[in-house]
Amino acid sequence: MLKKSQLERVEGERWCEEFSAGYYGLCTAGGMLSAGVTHLAITPLDVLKVNMQVNPLKYRGISSGFITLWREQGRSALWRGWSGKLFGYGVQGGCKFGLYEYFKRFYTDLLVDQQRSVIFFLSSASAQVFADVALCPFEAVKIQVQTQPHFARGLTDGFRKLYANEGLSGFFKGLFPLWGRNLPFSMIMFSTFEHSVDLMYRKVIQRRKEDCSRAQQLGVTCLSGYVAGSVGTVISNPADNIVSFLYNKKADTIRQAIKKIGLVNLFTRSLPVRIAIVGPVVTLQWFLYDTIKLLTGLQSDPRLVATCE
Repeated sequence: MLKKSQLERVEGERWCEEFSAGYYGLCTAGGMLSAGVTHLAITPLDVLKVNMQVNPLKYRGISSGFITLWREQGRSALWRGWSGKLFGYGVQGGCKFGLYEYFKRFYTDLLVDQQRSVIFFLSSASAQVFADVALCPFEAVKIQVQTQPHFARGLTDGFRKLYANEGLSGFFKGLFPLWGRNLPFSMIMFSTFEHSVDLMYRKVIQRRKEDCSRAQQLGVTCLSGYVAGSVGTVISNPADNIVSFLYNKKADTIRQAIKKIGLVNLFTRSLPVRIAIVGPVVTLQWFLYDTIKLLTGLQSDPRLVATCE
């Protein structure tokens, strides 16, 4: 009979005890590093994606869009908003991964004998709520810096100008669409990742995780991360288009944005470039995150393993 769920220990010296403040601190630091670095690396793709969403007639495709940006605004335009990507998504990643670990333990103890999928959904959603509140001000500035060349020189200048123009509310104007984009994405991504990892070990490798080498464990992480990122991207694409429209004042309300974009375009506009961005980014995030956990003696993946007595 299932009595309790707990995280499986790995051999080797740990930097801290499981479920201690230090444990969650390491998970948070790992999430900040993995998310911040990966989002910084794909800044040019993000610049193109946002411009494709705001001005689809001008930026029709990935190749032609890059050529247009380079020709009209110069090479530096491709890295516009890099500080918002690094710090904003670093903070978001720290909250998302750190709080996911915390809430997964919390809901496992609270909802005894509940299905694992329910635990994954609740944990990821709870973590993402806080993560998006932290991200929202950075995202507000980043989008305007990327699509309005003369708006601000960077993050610090952008915070000052946005506050002067719109007040505190300007930083959180896109919070609900951001939740609409990231909550479904996070819930699907974490759950898909967890189940993909489980499926890989049971059906493909047919060995327990602890019996596999570190390279094999990280290989499973990468494959599962790519699948999870791609599935989550399709689900979250409509809300991502709405966020860009609102922050660039193409629409005043969510309903108005949906009407202007069109129902079909909500799902298809900028989807190829988002898949090109999100799939590798999520893969690399999980790879860096699990590598950090391996090097610090924590388990290589965040799944809860049921122990029976």
